[in-house]
Amino acid sequence: MLHGIRIGVVRALGGIATAIRARPKTFAAVASAVFVLDVFLPLLVLSVARKPWDFFTFNPWLSKLPEYLISPAVPLEKKLDFLPRLAVFWFSADSPYGAPEWGFAVDVSDLARFVFMSLIVGAYFALWFYRRDRLRRTGWGVRLSRHGGTVGALTSVLGLSTGPCSVVGCGAPVIPVVGLAFVGLTSGTLKLLADLSRAATVTVLVAMTLGVLYFGWLIGTERDAEGSVPLTQRP
Repeated sequence: MLHGIRIGVVRALGGIATAIRARPKTFAAVASAVFVLDVFLPLLVLSVARKPWDFFTFNPWLSKLPEYLISPAVPLEKKLDFLPRLAVFWFSADSPYGAPEWGFAVDVSDLARFVFMSLIVGAYFALWFYRRDRLRRTGWGVRLSRHGGTVGALTSVLGLSTGPCSVVGCGAPVIPVVGLAFVGLTSGTLKLLADLSRAATVTVLVAMTLGVLYFGWLIGTERDAEGSVPLTQRP
């Protein structure tokens, strides 16, 4: 059984690599667009619903990060606990009362999630276009082009709209950006939004990853099957 799983994973990864090599521009363009949306869509939502952002900065403490990581005085467990929560950069909007109207921070775990989501969505569309091109002459490619892109687009939008982030001015440390866009929410509602956001994000990422692996497995299986057929017998 383990041998079969290993073969399936190898085929899936090989299929993904094949599609990306065949469609490098599609992969790069989609991945870049998703990353930009992950960062700037929250700013757009908050700027429209609350107030335009007027401040941005990278965390000035980042210059000390290498020294912190190699310091023998800090236990490894503390470093591992601290690093995912380290803010990389943040945006904010000031209020007339001195306190921030809202703030949106991207920490290391957020950044890792953005990169992972970008790569997954980019790979999905590279696989989709690659398989569509291969199947277009059979008629199945038309069906794939009509429905496959819709699934990918809906998954991307769902991941972007429900992704949790670190915010200021909301009463909860991590909630969906759309939650921060509305004022007057109770602490219980904010906590519920935070819990739902985390669960939805995990669900979306797992679904996207499984979808990409399945697409890759299909392509890898077809490629291996073609490799086992003599050239004179191939269509």
